Amino acid sequence: MFIDSVKFQIRSGHGGAGSSSFRREKFVELGGPDGGDGGAGGDVYFIADNNTHTLENYKGKRLLKAENGVPGEPKRMTGRKGEDLVLIVPPGTAIYDDESGELLLDMVEPGEKKLLLKGGKGGLGNVHFKSSTNQAPTYAQPGMPGEERMVRLELKLIADVGLVGFPNVGKSTLISTVSNARPQIADYEFTTLTPKLGRVVVDEYSGFVMADIPGIIEGASDGRGLGIEFLRHVERTKVLLFMIDIAGYRAPTEQFETLRNEVEKFSPILAERDYAVALTRCDAAEDAERALDDFCEYFDFKRKQDIYEYDPSRPYFVMSISSAANIRIKELKFALLELLNREKA
Repeated sequence: MFIDSVKFQIRSGHGGAGSSSFRREKFVELGGPDGGDGGAGGDVYFIADNNTHTLENYKGKRLLKAENGVPGEPKRMTGRKGEDLVLIVPPGTAIYDDESGELLLDMVEPGEKKLLLKGGKGGLGNVHFKSSTNQAPTYAQPGMPGEERMVRLELKLIADVGLVGFPNVGKSTLISTVSNARPQIADYEFTTLTPKLGRVVVDEYSGFVMADIPGIIEGASDGRGLGIEFLRHVERTKVLLFMIDIAGYRAPTEQFETLRNEVEKFSPILAERDYAVALTRCDAAEDAERALDDFCEYFDFKRKQDIYEYDPSRPYFVMSISSAANIRIKELKFALLELLNREKA
């Protein structure tokens, strides 16, 4: 099961109490106080690990807490520090404060470890409070309480190219053709119910990661269909590829306008990403070249821009393809790689 959003409470450990004790040994007359300090409470860390891909391990969790510090002991012995709580999440996980909505941590790089909650400090033993006027103190500090938060974890897949389109336009067919991903493919809508990642190999030295999300319908940004649940997965993508079905019952221009509108309503920042347009199922269209020309003319697009005179407000290229018939798939991969290289530069 693909779980990409969970919320639960986390708590760092309380500090251990200091010890109030006195030295009692034979032949030692005025032993004095010798209470040790309490151990610090355990901290709460998050680690991004490439070997995990969903947040399934945290489904149904209500409270996760670090260990409390151990109280101090006689003979000035300090209590043991509480064991840390280390939460492993996939790269791309954002941790929010569920009450305020504040972004607390953004776990992007594999292997990075970040501290979220610090454990409480251990209390001082009574040995610290002796003085010339108080030679037998009985007071020892209690440990400091740990920190506590209700957090919400959201996984946003990290990919170079994000596919955006209506249901059943060929996104799954494309990603299965160009990459190692094997999503479910069928001739009905919403066959893709969870996001899929695939590694696209362009040549011996180059490649990129492509993300396929469930199809978007009109009103997705307002909660209709499945798109709103997974649009966040293309938030981290560097380039968007709008996939338009030129052999379907919807006009290509209508599809593009609707998709652009939904993406912009969901995230104005996402709408500013570099993008390209692929007109799919050209092998099933009556006149694919004419449809391509009409589409470009309607929006005043060029089939492909000059990479050195690139206008980010327009698509870098508009290309008709067929994943099933393998028409212009190689050209599509090279064009996307060229756009990504520009983005990296």
